[in-house]
Amino acid sequence: MIIGGVQWTTLLDYPERIAATLFTAGCNFRCPFCHNPELVLPELVSNASKRLDDAFFAQLEDRMGFLDGVVISGGEPALQADLVVILERIKRLGFLIKLDTNGSQPDVILDVLERGLVDFIAMDVKAPVNSYDHLAGVAVDVSAIKRSMSLIMRLADDYEFRTTAAPGLSMADLLEIGTWLDGAGAYWLQEFQAPACKALVDMRCTEQPVLTTNDLEAVWLKLRDRFPIGGVRC
Repeated sequence: MIIGGVQWTTLLDYPERIAATLFTAGCNFRCPFCHNPELVLPELVSNASKRLDDAFFAQLEDRMGFLDGVVISGGEPALQADLVVILERIKRLGFLIKLDTNGSQPDVILDVLERGLVDFIAMDVKAPVNSYDHLAGVAVDVSAIKRSMSLIMRLADDYEFRTTAAPGLSMADLLEIGTWLDGAGAYWLQEFQAPACKALVDMRCTEQPVLTTNDLEAVWLKLRDRFPIGGVRC
């Protein structure tokens, strides 16, 4: 597994758990608003990444009894050829696992869920169907996105869908996504905040209008009856 780094303690990435976050390097999307270009753009990935080694598992063992789980984020973890092997090794140590994904690899999602290797899965839903390519920065097989949604809703023990209110997305877009996800157990709207001290995949996206917290709250008022769990994350 090629990684860009490890955050050894987080209270935010895994709901109600203390976790470490492992950031995989490499992604098949080029979302212009992405905060982690070093995990996405090939020319940066090659400079900033390394192969996961036994030192990670040694440190993970040292944190047994303190950490509840491990978050596998990215980049896009489902692109890693040895994802299952790594998940199995983490599981053998007794940790819960949360997987973050863009949903582009439904066969991988099916595999890890059927193997019982993931305790919580979070899928980013980038945009309404007709503008998915624009927000993902590449041509996207939306049928794969739809299949991943269905698999997660049917097979995952615990999960959430989430949409970042990226520059250019409108309130109507978010309502359309929420309608698309009707029947899901959890959906979160996330406010976009441009980082002060680092670049995005495409800084030109910051020239586009961005929805405010009040805008997101207004959207959620119209969606909240569709989802048992959810809301606005700032």
